[in-house]
Amino acid sequence: MIFFDLLAAAAALASIAYLVYALLKPEKF
Repeated sequence: MIFFDLLAAAAALASIAYLVYALLKPEKF
């Protein structure tokens, strides 16, 4: 299903972006 693939890709990008943000802003934890 193309929609499921897009959803999975969006979730992966969001998780990677959140990890990068967390690494750049450790005081947010």
